Amino acid sequence: MLSSSGGFWKDLFTLALLIVLVVLPLRAFVISPFIVDGGSMSPTFENLDYLIINKFIYDLSPPSRGDVAVFRYPKNPSQFFIKRVAGLPGETINGLTLSADEYYVLGDNTSQSSDSRYWGPVKANLIVGRAFARLWPVSGLGFLFQ
Repeated sequence: MLSSSGGFWKDLFTLALLIVLVVLPLRAFVISPFIVDGGSMSPTFENLDYLIINKFIYDLSPPSRGDVAVFRYPKNPSQFFIKRVAGLPGETINGLTLSADEYYVLGDNTSQSSDSRYWGPVKANLIVGRAFARLWPVSGLGFLFQ
């Protein structure tokens, strides 16, 4: 219990300052939460798994085959999808040659996945980041190394 109301306001101000100086920049530039919606990545990720996305990894190096990437859906950039990178720029997949800024992505559970087979490649500028850690469910808690 605080001895004075001045202590409360000081603590509240300190907390607000920490949020503005530390949490918001981390959230904006480094990491981001993501909740899996659907079964397209099963068994790797299940519906409602809570993940942390590394947002700056692709500033350091481009996506690699096998990465689990979160990206804006090319047909509606307000939606986010999660898929595995299966094809890299310059490769030809099913008669489609990817340009220098395109990636072919697939869900791990292809029978339940809407992916590049149906709507084409994903442009690099739509890729938000790579799955980095799972926080939920607790039984799956841990870092994701690819």
